[in-house]
Amino acid sequence: MLASLIGTTIEWYDFFLYGSAAALVFNRLFFPEYDPLTGTLLAFTTYALGFVARPVGGIVFGHFGDRIGRKRLLMFSLVLMGVATVLIGLLPTYAQIGIWAPIALVVLRLVQGFAVGGEWGGAVLLAAEHGDARRRGFWASWPQAGVPAGLILASGVLALLSALQTDEDFMSWGWRVPFLLSAVLVGVGWWIRTSVAESRTFEAAIEEAEAPPKVPAMDVLRERPMGLVVGSGLRLGENISYYVITVFSITYVTEVADLSRDTALRAILIGSIVHFFAIPAFARLSDAIGRRYVYAFGALGLAAFSFAFFPMLGSGDMALIAGAVTIALVLHGAMYGPQAAFIAELFPTRIRYSGASIAYQLTSIVAGSLAPIIALTLYQRTGSAFWVAVYVAAACAVSGITALLARETRGVELASIR
Repeated sequence: MLASLIGTTIEWYDFFLYGSAAALVFNRLFFPEYDPLTGTLLAFTTYALGFVARPVGGIVFGHFGDRIGRKRLLMFSLVLMGVATVLIGLLPTYAQIGIWAPIALVVLRLVQGFAVGGEWGGAVLLAAEHGDARRRGFWASWPQAGVPAGLILASGVLALLSALQTDEDFMSWGWRVPFLLSAVLVGVGWWIRTSVAESRTFEAAIEEAEAPPKVPAMDVLRERPMGLVVGSGLRLGENISYYVITVFSITYVTEVADLSRDTALRAILIGSIVHFFAIPAFARLSDAIGRRYVYAFGALGLAAFSFAFFPMLGSGDMALIAGAVTIALVLHGAMYGPQAAFIAELFPTRIRYSGASIAYQLTSIVAGSLAPIIALTLYQRTGSAFWVAVYVAAACAVSGITALLARETRGVELASIR
């Protein structure tokens, strides 16, 4: 559990650091010839490319994870993400090398997306397949908790540097420090993960099988198409809402509400701390009363709250802004907590890495990758956040309905899924 949590925290620290920097720094340093909102839109486009690479990473890592095991693939994804993040911290800007700066940024973002696409499935399965059926939701939720933990680290480091530095120093060199710190974090993660044993459920499945699956992704498409449909439906609202809450809201607070960068980062930081504890709490609740009802509560609750979210963000009051982000992330936690076990329980062990990764990552192309871009475009064209709220609410409604229509999987033995 600790290895999954630490590794996922580091991976998502790297991934979210890019998202925060896209909203605060990259629009000016890599796309300086555009107005602030257009520059931010272009920065978000490079941000979105990381999501396009995630399904590819999920398929590749899933293929080998179902054939040779979960652990070795997790070690590789950790190093790959760390190297890409450190190199982003060393990149020259547009002013120094011109068009090659954003091109290099795009390439490294694709590497980040590829790495994180393979990370999630392995980390979740390592925890879920070591845990027992009675508490699987709780066990599998800790890699999920690594997501807000990574965001806490990313936002916290950025907020600290922003508070200690002038705007000129932060834009000149301060923004690079969090990216370079990734090297230290990857070293810690590597040390912890080397001591973890391979999933016993996977090893038992390999012993029973005559041979590992040749192309696990094709077996998933042939044997579990409805698993992919359910997993994608569960992911849609959760993924869109999260990136609107944590990425687009930074732009909304700084560029639209005209408040300080520190205000936006502090609100995200407060909400993420609460989110970290909400995820395992709701996962434990799903072990007691079922995945479907907890998931639907979060999805439909967030669909309703989205219409209050933006008025609270634009109020100019720090308490209301922090409250908006916190309430939204708590409702998101009701989806994200049970999600890992819910999706893992849709697939048999021999193709579980591929199935869970594809279901989880494929949605990212049309959900999380485009969410900040669609939200910003809707606001630019209408001048109102109301239609952004409609966008979030509709996506969450899809996830809520999917959860209610899905088969309940709480307490099922992973080895019994065929």
